[in-house]
Amino acid sequence: MTTHLTLFADYHQIHVKDEAFDGDLGAAWTHEAWVDGIAVAGDALAIGTEDNLDVCVDVEILDAEPTDDGLAFDHVVEAGLSISSGRVVVMGCTDYLPDAARFEVPAGPIRVRASRSYLDTPDCTDGADATELVRLQVWPGPLAGPRVVKRRATPQP
Repeated sequence: MTTHLTLFADYHQIHVKDEAFDGDLGAAWTHEAWVDGIAVAGDALAIGTEDNLDVCVDVEILDAEPTDDGLAFDHVVEAGLSISSGRVVVMGCTDYLPDAARFEVPAGPIRVRASRSYLDTPDCTDGADATELVRLQVWPGPLAGPRVVKRRATPQP
């Protein structure tokens, strides 16, 4: 099942974190993280976005690793998180935490794959006028560092 969200990608980022996370992702934004579009800090990660506007975010909670369909997207990254609370929060960087979307997952290590497309009018179910689509797939998996599955081709001038 897919949950459709429209989130404000303030500071060009969307956060995915354990509900119990009480830290800051600021130090995780190294040069490499900016280039790769993913910053990780133990039990939280941030997905970089092209836009500093509303983006469509599709969230899929899965039982196992999904098949690789990266050809359908422009940029795909993934990383592992430690989830102690059994709940994953998905939110814009400056969203109000009590109002953020929450998803039940098994406590322990999970993987998050973020597949991004830069579409003029993504198919958001709420009809939002967002300009980017971020699909988040979450499944039980190993605590491995960030990995670029598919790197976005550099746009030509």
